[in-house]
Amino acid sequence: MGILPFAPALLKKFLLKPGSFWASLEVWVEKDRSLTMTDHILMCPPVYFEVKYSINPWMENQIGKVDRALALNQWYSFHQLLCQHANVELISPSKETPDMVFTANCGLVWGSNFIPSRFRHPQRQPEEPLFTEWFRQKGFDILHLPESITFEGGGDALPSCDSSFLWAGEGFRTHAKTHRILARELNCRVISLHLMNPHFYHLDTCLCPLNDGVVLYYPPAFDPPSIDLIEQNARETIIVSDEDALSLTCNAVLVESSLYMNSASKMLRDKLEAIGYTVSILPMSEFMKAGGANKCLTFSWKTSRP
Repeated sequence: MGILPFAPALLKKFLLKPGSFWASLEVWVEKDRSLTMTDHILMCPPVYFEVKYSINPWMENQIGKVDRALALNQWYSFHQLLCQHANVELISPSKETPDMVFTANCGLVWGSNFIPSRFRHPQRQPEEPLFTEWFRQKGFDILHLPESITFEGGGDALPSCDSSFLWAGEGFRTHAKTHRILARELNCRVISLHLMNPHFYHLDTCLCPLNDGVVLYYPPAFDPPSIDLIEQNARETIIVSDEDALSLTCNAVLVESSLYMNSASKMLRDKLEAIGYTVSILPMSEFMKAGGANKCLTFSWKTSRP
């Protein structure tokens, strides 16, 4: 697979409108290559995406129920919008890894290092060498974690707005020991947060670091000591409601001052817009059947402008 674009024939097989989708996507991919921006995003086209098994509560009773045409349209609309604001790159999908579309879980970039994930569930472990090779070909130094621990990348490791420390989740997918290893190997501060609710099995489903030290989060997903840590280390917190949390509103993508969300109540949207954010709602109903929304579909890292 490597870093080559996915084969046009594979994508066309599942298109709602054959030809027009691929032609437009080629234009946007070519535009990606010419951009020089601080925000880099990795995505994987949902050619093989479907719910084939259940490894989180969202997947229960959803096997075989993904509308593939709608999933492609939702992903493409999101991809097209992101390409206007960031350097979006693609990794080829694999038929054996339907959840590879959730690139957020591929690993962690810290400086010149890429730390590949160690997935808890066997169904996702075949993704590990594919992502590792992609980043190796991009020139990153690969830092492997011990095989005895689990780590699910950008799902459970979120850099602060200034990349001075990591918000890190543990409890369902990532082992707490991983946080100590990351702190030592990367020489960075790691704030370890314990997740309590299986619907919020990754940190990025219930917490989103915003600019200037502001944190958007859902307290019932955490134990009391973790809530204290969030409140102590955030300059300001924005609490989301049960309704917003269950719409995976915290699973948002931030590019500069633009937020891309699956859903947001009017109260939350007004609050975010009042402090300077542009909120774009891009529904991800088909991907929520597998427990992911906008953030799950992207893996982000930053580099300095030349």
